[in-house]
Amino acid sequence: MYDEEVELQETVDEVARVLGASATLEDRAFQLLAYAAQSGDIDAVRRDSILRRRATDEVRAYFEGYGIASAPGPIRIPADDALGVLARVCVPLRRAGVTYGYLWLLDPADGGGVPDAMLARIAPLAEDAAGLLALEARNRQELGRGLRELLSADPERRAAALARLDIEGPVAAVAVRAAPERTTALWTLPRGVLAEPGDPVALLVPAPLAAEVAARAHAMYRKPAGVGGPRKDPADAWRSWREARQALRVAERVERFGPVAAWPDLGVYRMLARLPAADLAELAAEAADLLADPELAHTVEVYLDRGGHAQQAAAALGVHRQTLYYRLSKAERAVGADLSDGETRLRLHLALKAARMTA
Repeated sequence: MYDEEVELQETVDEVARVLGASATLEDRAFQLLAYAAQSGDIDAVRRDSILRRRATDEVRAYFEGYGIASAPGPIRIPADDALGVLARVCVPLRRAGVTYGYLWLLDPADGGGVPDAMLARIAPLAEDAAGLLALEARNRQELGRGLRELLSADPERRAAALARLDIEGPVAAVAVRAAPERTTALWTLPRGVLAEPGDPVALLVPAPLAAEVAARAHAMYRKPAGVGGPRKDPADAWRSWREARQALRVAERVERFGPVAAWPDLGVYRMLARLPAADLAELAAEAADLLADPELAHTVEVYLDRGGHAQQAAAALGVHRQTLYYRLSKAERAVGADLSDGETRLRLHLALKAARMTA
């Protein structure tokens, strides 16, 4: 356990002792960092936070609706029976105008609420906790500056970075397209996430959090993201990073995989994403005659996607089967080949997929 974690736990225990009220501490991402031994009532939100280590999106939205992210001091939040929320006080943990986390206090069961005078007594403790979280944020930013060394294709650079970074597997890499016009606070991502700005932005994430972190990174930058496959050994994180960048490439080009594409889900695009742009263009040229007629190209692609099953293809296209047969016959004339031939199907199918990657 890090020294900061020990100190945060000691701080929360002291807050609970002073107030005689239940206390929890979460980071800016609502990830649970410390909690005091339970006293008095407990609500579903606190129970789930302890068991799952973080609040649900619905609960987060409820709390954020009270302006806790920018509040300069404690905020009293009323109960909400539908969400299973008891009345509580949120003490934003701020340093130099930045909110790094939240100290949560359940109001006493008698409904009287934590008195303002008691909140004033714990203000120094909250300030200490804010300082610890700010220090951790700076440390995370410092660690992130060496992340690309770990993700390098150079074995010596990777080995040096791995010796410096304290990382446990399994991990997965996330690549998100940068947005120069947007200022983002990468340290607000959950603990355990290493991040380094650039284009693409590089993230190394505990594998179980990969999908969630990628979605949040997409929301932060409002740009596509790619997720690499998990690796048990952090020494192999560079392979996941390579996959993440290739998945990002697919997310940017193929609408059905965006805005966040995961490498394990990409099917044939895993092969196509590895090809350089010139090779993709050469492959797409195999379907040039079809691509000249977008409706015809779409018809053939849908037909081939369904393994040549006419009934399924017609249903997917929303046309009568005879219309499908007419279009397929027209496509055969355009390419000068028989669509019942296996090699012709494979060649055209790959060409149509490659064309999406070059659009």
